[in-house]
Amino acid sequence: MNATDILGLLGGLALFLYGMQMMSSGLEAAAGNKMKRILERLTSNRILGVVVGAVITAVIQSSSATTVMVVGFVNSGLMTLAQSVWIIMGANIGTTITGQLIALDVGAIAPLFAFLGVAAVVFAKRPALQHYGQIVAGLGVLFIGMEMMGEAMVPLQDSQSFISLMTRFSNPILGILAGAVFTAIIQSSSASVGILQTLANSGLIALPSAVYVLFGQNIGTCITAVLASIGTSRNAKRTTIIHLMFNIIGTTVFTIVCMTTPLTAFMQGLTDNPAAQIANMHTLFNITTTLLLLPFGQYLARLATVILPDRPEEDGTEQKLLYIKALESGAEYQVGTAAIAIHGVWQELQRMGKMVRENVDASFLAVEEGKSQRLEQVERTEDYIDYLNKEISSYISHVLTHELNEKDSAAISAFFKISGNLERIGDHAMNICEYTRRLEELGIHFSHRAQEEIEAMREVCLEALDRVGGLSEVSTEDLTAVAAYEQRMDDMTVEYRRSQMERLRKGTCSDSACVIYSEMLTDFERIGDHILNIGQELAESGFAG
Repeated sequence: MNATDILGLLGGLALFLYGMQMMSSGLEAAAGNKMKRILERLTSNRILGVVVGAVITAVIQSSSATTVMVVGFVNSGLMTLAQSVWIIMGANIGTTITGQLIALDVGAIAPLFAFLGVAAVVFAKRPALQHYGQIVAGLGVLFIGMEMMGEAMVPLQDSQSFISLMTRFSNPILGILAGAVFTAIIQSSSASVGILQTLANSGLIALPSAVYVLFGQNIGTCITAVLASIGTSRNAKRTTIIHLMFNIIGTTVFTIVCMTTPLTAFMQGLTDNPAAQIANMHTLFNITTTLLLLPFGQYLARLATVILPDRPEEDGTEQKLLYIKALESGAEYQVGTAAIAIHGVWQELQRMGKMVRENVDASFLAVEEGKSQRLEQVERTEDYIDYLNKEISSYISHVLTHELNEKDSAAISAFFKISGNLERIGDHAMNICEYTRRLEELGIHFSHRAQEEIEAMREVCLEALDRVGGLSEVSTEDLTAVAAYEQRMDDMTVEYRRSQMERLRKGTCSDSACVIYSEMLTDFERIGDHILNIGQELAESGFAG
């Protein structure tokens, strides 16, 4: 095998992996946040969950990409740990489609797929057609890469040392280990199984040896999900444990069966095509393992919880993101990323909104009391709000660099502006609470009438915040109500300034108290402006929560 053959092999592998990435990106752009609604409707039923996992994986030709998507969904709260079991089982079935297509020699018409897909991307005006074209083009590129790898391996037929190495894989331990390590390195079971089929077609490895490598490949494909789970929630990590358990149990069962029964000989008797023999065994492995474990899916989820138990409760003082860590490293933009990103940012904004509400409430109460004892807690919460705004904004900036459909882009852009408005409300709440220092230093006490006005300001602020607090879809009616609150706050500001001037003329309000109260009214009015901004962004984006 000379340098040209090695370059051909590497080039073919590169095209294969790039083809899968094209298909994944095309599906992501076509489906986007629709993936969330599909999963919410179907994964509550175990059979439908398996079907969804199989279909998605069959389209993108990568169980690794599907499992990474599931890890992200579980981490962001889009999917429960129990629901993830069915998708993972389906993904293992769906990934066998690639091997079946290779066995059918679809690669012969791969250039046609590539041409049709590229033509749709280049000439179609509708974005949806361009996205579907990208999926078809990716399929064509994938099989062109497989053809290149097959041609590059032809010289290995004359290499006695390589043939001798292949025969050693008849040892189950060595075969499983080789399959797992190689698949873990290239992070694609579809590619590694395709290479195994190419070796079989070239006469370099027979099914009795190939089966153990094949079983190991199913274990090795889990490495991608394991890497994706780093830095995620406990449930997201448990998802990868379930994926590992599924393939380890299946490998154990089938290794014993192949060593003690004539299963391998039976599969060889079904067809003379070596690639088809491997594809059929791969399909049998995953379908049988799924059928065996389907009744025990809930127990797999429980066992994963036992293996990785919950941590002791934390005190909640550490500043951190809870729902968007799965993509912080941003190593690869997988299918389902839009749904994960949008839902994750939405959940972080909900946390941020609750903190803002707490601070608005505490700040007005502190001024009513005329004491600064609440100030320390309000400052800590304000620091957390600032941290969340910074991290959310940075994350959204990263997500926007990737291809999103129009609706998803609108939602992400709206979240960026909402985060800024929440942070500004937090700043005004902080300003209001800080007035308590000056009240204490100057020994100022607001009059009974002023305290009633402050209480009224607190109540209307909280009511307006609650109106947009869910950060879900805002209808025209909702937006009208939010606008009415903002106008009411403007009217209250005008009225209370007039009342303040009257108290000043009567001598029931000091100059210093008048200044502090006037500044607080300004903060109150601007809180209303920012709440209206949030409502408008939600209404324009059409985000449905």
